[in-house]
Amino acid sequence: MAAYVGILFLLFALAVPVAFSLAGTSIIVTIMERGFDFNPGFMVQRAVSGLDNFLLLSVPFFIYTGKVMNAGGITARIFRFANALVGSLRGGLAQVNIMASIIFAGMTGTAVSDAAGLGTVVIRGMREAGYRDDFSVAVTAASSTIGPLIPPSVPLVIYALMTGVSIGGILLAGLVPGLLMGAALMVYVAIVARRRNLPAGDPFSFRELVKSFAAGFPALMTPVIILGGIVTGLATPTEASAVAAIYASILAVLFYRTTTLRELLRIGRETAVDTGTILLIVSMAMIYGYLVTRAGITGALAEGIAGISSNPFVVSLVIVGILLVIGCFLEGTAAIIILSPVLLPVMLEVGLDPLHFGVVIVLTLMIGLLTPPFGMVLFVLARISGVPLHTIVWATLPFIVPLLLVVILLIAFPPLVTFVPELLL
Repeated sequence: MAAYVGILFLLFALAVPVAFSLAGTSIIVTIMERGFDFNPGFMVQRAVSGLDNFLLLSVPFFIYTGKVMNAGGITARIFRFANALVGSLRGGLAQVNIMASIIFAGMTGTAVSDAAGLGTVVIRGMREAGYRDDFSVAVTAASSTIGPLIPPSVPLVIYALMTGVSIGGILLAGLVPGLLMGAALMVYVAIVARRRNLPAGDPFSFRELVKSFAAGFPALMTPVIILGGIVTGLATPTEASAVAAIYASILAVLFYRTTTLRELLRIGRETAVDTGTILLIVSMAMIYGYLVTRAGITGALAEGIAGISSNPFVVSLVIVGILLVIGCFLEGTAAIIILSPVLLPVMLEVGLDPLHFGVVIVLTLMIGLLTPPFGMVLFVLARISGVPLHTIVWATLPFIVPLLLVVILLIAFPPLVTFVPELLL
């Protein structure tokens, strides 16, 4: 077990890309066990088998949809609608920041896309309104973690692929937790706004709310199309993702006319690169996961954690603690790919629902996007805002508290996660 973990983290520490770290660890450990008498063809078969899954097609479509929404000027319309909705509250633009992330989450499915897409607009708006840069960036960073929970969600799709749970079910299961994250952050911002005497925005205007909603309505229909197709049975998650990609392209090119066909080709190339990166990690994780399972590590881990306590709540807290540490050193999607098959036997051993706890796993790992040294959202926002990275880190830390409270709430009350998929599917 020490070799599997030690070599992998050594390669991570040497800045070897995740896919090559997984492949390298698998090869080195196999050579250590068998010498040079091993069959490379078998490893290739394991890698290819991991990609032989129709549901993987939803990943590039969701990534493409988010990129088109970012490039198509949708963010400004979402910001205007969110401002009309909650901008009149104390600390108005900070609340708008969170509300816009909730809405934008239903279009992008990733935290980094949320931070990159909305970050430029909301940070500039808060800066012009007199908000401190560190606070503005911290709110943007924390609210971006909502993106991977509210469908469409690339991390939830990856988790479903690695564990075999229903993609439609896990996407619906993330809806309420994502909204709870937004609510927790808004409550925290309200407390900070009162303590710091932050200004409120313009008075509420129903006319502006209607106008901004009408301007953004076509874009706001994107998550409705995705979830509506899945819930009604008219489309599988993969088909719904394809429809969303086509719909986003039509909006950007023909309806809003903010994107050209040449830009769509550029977005297509970027999507291909991002998808290739994810699929390469998935294929290498299949080899690594097989070797870990064959070595009995997953069973030993399940027995070890179950030996701590038979109480699912206690075991859940232990796993969350482990994930918080891992999230500091490993990118979220890669961590989901590597850890989900390992943790699945643990969940089954203590009676945890893989669908319910999958949402907890994804949420916990997304918090890792806010923690150094590998918090991707922090790096993105440092580049966008020009605020020093260490300043962003210290400003963001207090926002982790409400997110952790949501994690504990979801562990204590599983129906908060499961009742929507049980009701609609």
